[in-house]
Amino acid sequence: MSGLAAGIRSARFGLKTLILEQHHLPGGLNSYYFRNGFLLETGLHAMTNHARPGEKRAPLNRLFRQLKLSRRRFVTHEQYRSRIVFPEASLWFSNDPSLLESEIGRLFPHCAESFQRMIAEIRAFDPFRAAPWRSSREFLKRRLPDPLLIDMLLLPLMVYGNSEEEDMDLAQFVIMFRAVFLEGFFRPQGTIRDFLGMLLAQYQRFDGEIRYQARVRKIICSGKSVEGVVLENGEEIRARAVLSTAGLPATIRLSGWPVPEEDFCGRMSFMETITLLPARMQDVLARDQTIVFYNHRDRLHYRRPDQPVDTSWGVICFPDNFQGLEPVKTCQVRTTNAANYLLWQEMGNGEYRTAKQRWHREAVRSAEKIIGNYCQDTVYEDCFTPLTIERFTAKCQGAVYGSPRKIRDGRTPWSNLFIAGTDQGFLGIVGAMLSGVSIVNQHLLQ
Repeated sequence: MSGLAAGIRSARFGLKTLILEQHHLPGGLNSYYFRNGFLLETGLHAMTNHARPGEKRAPLNRLFRQLKLSRRRFVTHEQYRSRIVFPEASLWFSNDPSLLESEIGRLFPHCAESFQRMIAEIRAFDPFRAAPWRSSREFLKRRLPDPLLIDMLLLPLMVYGNSEEEDMDLAQFVIMFRAVFLEGFFRPQGTIRDFLGMLLAQYQRFDGEIRYQARVRKIICSGKSVEGVVLENGEEIRARAVLSTAGLPATIRLSGWPVPEEDFCGRMSFMETITLLPARMQDVLARDQTIVFYNHRDRLHYRRPDQPVDTSWGVICFPDNFQGLEPVKTCQVRTTNAANYLLWQEMGNGEYRTAKQRWHREAVRSAEKIIGNYCQDTVYEDCFTPLTIERFTAKCQGAVYGSPRKIRDGRTPWSNLFIAGTDQGFLGIVGAMLSGVSIVNQHLLQ
């Protein structure tokens, strides 16, 4: 998504622009595939940062202005409401921040006033100002006198955009808090295929070029600058500037950057299951909820598990259950759980297939404890693991949110090679696209 946005922005201003896509479809982490006649989306549960068209300063609307796309023609469907479920408590929230405030007042009355003060602090906070790493947990502990509430607030923010284990940088926490709790979830009209089609059409309108199945083998470096790239088929492409959206570890490897690649690999990856059910199950399971963030334990442990998958916490998403969507032909349930890339990598082919089946069942059983039984009604099911993510996106070790070490200004040791996307520190679909735009604005249009 960051590459597509960067492509549109640069092509719009007359720069001859080429996107190199290793896959035969665009979108990277947010794409799609077909199975048994069904279009299945990857990555997209919901977009964050919802805003109505008139809110000029909202990230979504700023993005559309930068890409010269009509925000008013872009139809969005807001979530109904979502919830955070722990053994001791369950919190509802929606795109109206007052719902979460009232829920905290009901369940954590001793935290209500301090939570309201914290929201004001978060609204005034500048997460893009240069600052050293600061602990979100310490920030929360000084403001909210309840460890359970802290864990409940952290779960959606971490699982939707945190590359670190157990804690997250305060700037990233503020970005995600605004995106999830103050602005909220939505889906665009249609599927991710339609959304990608809109972006590609805009890119090509400005004469941008895209090549598929064009994996980069090497970035050509000469002194303090880069001269272009070499593709896997040996073809050289010369360029005045290169934006890498492959992540820091891959960029280090491709460019010969003299730092240890393994120091920049993220540890947080996931297994996701997709289950298609008869349409009648929509009312049985989803009712008026869109996403469920759950934790079966008393405390949250957001980290790479010691086994292939940790089903003690995760996400249950009903991607068809947003306001104003057309009635569904099949009800879809998606679950997401933390997974250990290294353990999946060690498996042989037969063991890998068996493990996928086993952990798929475990993930569904874990979700059924929250929303009720549904596996017996399955029409079609599929799942993907950290190896799938790495194969189709080049994300080192399948780390969806990239490296814990971010490069905020996108700069590398070479004057015309830049990092865009998750390893610049912008996460989510809107964030990733703003990342691509910001790199073009800062470095290519000056």
